[in-house]
Amino acid sequence: MTRQCNDNIRKIFELVDRMIEIADAGDAQREDSGCGILYGVVRDSAFKIRQLAVKEREAHIRKGWWREEG
Repeated sequence: MTRQCNDNIRKIFELVDRMIEIADAGDAQREDSGCGILYGVVRDSAFKIRQLAVKEREAHIRKGWWREEG
């Protein structure tokens, strides 16, 4: 059985991946600099969120709470 807190962290990793995909696609298709700024902010935010999620996952691993789904 998985912990709900770990499930939420996994969902955050999925969200971050999607944010990066959207930012990359949007950046490739943008037609003005304003959109470029928006996609840059989305991408930067995704990387910051991922960094926090990695730290939290590591804390859960140290506590023995994290189990890899297989």
